[in-house]
Amino acid sequence: MADTYDAVLIGAGHNTLAAALHLAAKGWRVGLFEQADNVGGAVKTGEYTLPGFRHDWAAMNLSLFAGSPFFKAYGAELTRHGCAFVPVNRPFSSSFPDGTWAGVSTNMADTTASLRALSSKDADTWQTLAARFGEEAPHLFGLLGAEMKFRALAYFMFKTLRAKGMAGSLDMARFLLASPRAWLEETFEHPHIRALLGAWGMHLDFAPDVAGGAMFPYLEGMAGQAFGMVIGQGGADTVTRALVAAIQARGGVVETGATVTRIIHSGNRATGIELADGRRITATRAVIAGIAPRALPRLTGGTTAAFDRAMTGFRHAPGTMMIHLALDALPDWRAGAALQSHAYVHIAPSLDQMARTYQQAQAGLLPDEPILVVGQPTVFDPSRAPTGKHILWVQVRVAPGTITGDAKGEITATDWARAADPFANRALDILEDHAPGTRAKILGQRIVTPMELEADNPNLIGGDQVCGSHHLSQHFLFRPARGHADGSTPIDGLHLTGAAVWPGAGTGAGPGFLLASKLAGS
Repeated sequence: MADTYDAVLIGAGHNTLAAALHLAAKGWRVGLFEQADNVGGAVKTGEYTLPGFRHDWAAMNLSLFAGSPFFKAYGAELTRHGCAFVPVNRPFSSSFPDGTWAGVSTNMADTTASLRALSSKDADTWQTLAARFGEEAPHLFGLLGAEMKFRALAYFMFKTLRAKGMAGSLDMARFLLASPRAWLEETFEHPHIRALLGAWGMHLDFAPDVAGGAMFPYLEGMAGQAFGMVIGQGGADTVTRALVAAIQARGGVVETGATVTRIIHSGNRATGIELADGRRITATRAVIAGIAPRALPRLTGGTTAAFDRAMTGFRHAPGTMMIHLALDALPDWRAGAALQSHAYVHIAPSLDQMARTYQQAQAGLLPDEPILVVGQPTVFDPSRAPTGKHILWVQVRVAPGTITGDAKGEITATDWARAADPFANRALDILEDHAPGTRAKILGQRIVTPMELEADNPNLIGGDQVCGSHHLSQHFLFRPARGHADGSTPIDGLHLTGAAVWPGAGTGAGPGFLLASKLAGS
């Protein structure tokens, strides 16, 4: 019985861990098998530069997890197992080349003051949007948390129509289809304020002109104003370590260094997995694969032609380079010391620049002016660095997984082993322009290329941290493919989960929790 479980789960990312905990709480015996030596996938923390400096490998913002239905159900249990958060009252800001800045704080007066310095009209618009957020949020979050089935969607549409009327419902539909640029230019007059919010679209593969992306700058802006941000105390791995402890306390097994080479199925039913060491693990009720869709046909040996074609054709977003810095002191931002008090500082000067950068990366070019997301977690959580020291968590967005050239014509290398240093220096030059003297404060540095991200976690194909584009053709009912947004596959008892499955990327654990709730019946 040691190698027999009710549910066998492949991978120990936060979605499979959440699914395992829910199933274990419902009385299922669960076993998770992770090929890496550590759990967490993109949600992990380590001393990647110098001893005593704790850096989040990829994910830093845990707001979605802390506010999720999953955490509402299991927060007390996870807290007992060590999960702890640090609230952030100044979630994000942007630094601009002309020496100005804008930022969002949970203090409305502070937010509007920074916006009013650029545009009084936009500051007033912001206050109006924030005042109405309480009315709009239930509809948007209701959609993002709904099962992607026709019956569930029909019920959602009925509720929306009853609450908002025909005109309001059509306005909402138009908003959901709009690009970030369309909504931002319609709503705000100052290009910097448009850029402040438009940078959030880039986190989820929504460049300014991609249809369906308007919702994300709006939600991130309004949620940042209303709730701030949440990061993990001591690092993002506070979540995954607590999940593992909770699963084990309920009798579940989590095994690392265990590579799955095959999903076993017989008579069109999944019955278990085979590991690289030759062991066979039996699943009596379900096999749950927390993997990128492209890997599924290889592990199953093939299902139906249409499904396998959809899985291998699943489109991934451009990649990301991570630069982890151990610093002697915080950056001295040219736009003002106020930027030292924000968790994120975006360096994304305009919607046009973001659009150009995205197009260059999509074409395989190293962007001439990459977008930077500069995380300053030690402002709110000093425990991540020795006393008086700091870390920077720098996402370089976006970057091609496979390099075909350099948009600036300076870097000749087309492999990441040789292109990493000069491209990282390009990013650090941009940071230096916005915060002079930062280079002199660097005590330690670790560059993580898109290829390294994929090597560490095969789900991050080409360094795609969101495990698949969220464009409309691959979102909602179509994530990862039509008819399979609930994680189902043509093989009975085999289910897909993770960021590639609705509701998609982020730390909210929605794909894992929705699937486990369906399997357990509640």
